[in-house]
This record gives sequence, structure tokens and C-alpha cells, in this order.
Amino acid sequence: MDFSTPVTLQNAFVRLEPLAAEHEAELAEAAVGLEHAWYTSVPRPDEVGDEIARRFALRDTGMMNPFAVRRLDTGRVVGMTSFCNIDQPNRHVEIGYTWISPTAQGTAVNPAMKRMLLGHAFDECDAIAVVLLTHFHNRQSRAAIERLGAKQDGVLRNHRLGPGDSLRDTVVYSILPHEWPAVRMGLDARLARHQASA
Repeated sequence: MDFSTPVTLQNAFVRLEPLAAEHEAELAEAAVGLEHAWYTSVPRPDEVGDEIARRFALRDTGMMNPFAVRRLDTGRVVGMTSFCNIDQPNRHVEIGYTWISPTAQGTAVNPAMKRMLLGHAFDECDAIAVVLLTHFHNRQSRAAIERLGAKQDGVLRNHRLGPGDSLRDTVVYSILPHEWPAVRMGLDARLARHQASA
């Protein structure tokens, strides 16, 4: 299967649905409270429609496969994620442009969606590498990526221009196929603890 093929992924905690215009209202609500995060690419609530359109344009070029993240215990859409920078001939993909509502942070949502995306990339799409990028100053994101078991490849200095022409250093992480079984076991153990405490 190709990384760009639309697919719905679901486990006990989260359903990843192909992004659709109908998700806009719930995503705008989910984005409230994230405006302070200057080092992320979270859209303001009034920008969500434009962000959906931007992701659709990238989807149509084959560079992105965007998802809405639905939390199953509440039934609410709580964020967005994607397969992006898709390099199908080299079986290489990034998981990125991910954000979740403050109400979902610290819950099972992030490990549950990463478990499904990584499983799909390695088990269904035969990925040879899955990459995750984050802003150097986004300590919360870096800690979450490192908890997955991803390895840091390095830092791309002055990688992008950010808000107000700030310069972004990007930290690059990756997971390789031989590392996936250990990463999978770690995620499954974390999700089992969430289930036990529910």
C-alpha cells in the first residue's frame, strides 16, 4: 500500500479519519488554547479552514496524507496529523504537522495515534524509515518523540523561517524497521496502562 492511499485507522482510543471539510468546526474548537505555542504550526481557530485547504493541496500532489484525530471516549475531533514529505519510491515518510487539543494532551491520544501511524507505515507500507521533525524549542514534542523510542539524527540549523521571521532549528528523529518491534512493544505497554486505569 502507498503512504498516500486514503485509509481510516482505529484502535480502542482513537480513530484517524481522512481529513475532510466537515471536520473544520470541531478542529477550530480543538485549536483553542494553543495560540501561545509560537514554535508550532498549530492554526488559530479562525485559520483552520485555510489549513485544511493547504493540506488538501499537498494531498493532491501526493506529498501528504492528512488525518483528523477523533478521540473515541468523547467522540470529538481533537487534532490533526499526517503522513507528509512522502517519498514512495524510497519507502520513506514523515509523520508530522501534528497537533492535539490541550484537553487531549497527556492522555492516550498521542501514543494511540502514533501506534497506528507507525504500524501502518511499517507493516502495511513497508517503510524503510519514518521521520519525525520538531522545533528545537518544542521541549514537550521532543520529549514525546523520544518516549516513542525514536533516535535523534541531528539538528538542521536555520532550517526554516518561523513567525516574525524567527529562525527555526529543526530536530530530526527517525525510526527504522529493525527498531519498530521495540517501539511497538513500548507503545502497546503504555496503551495497556491507559486501558487498565480507565
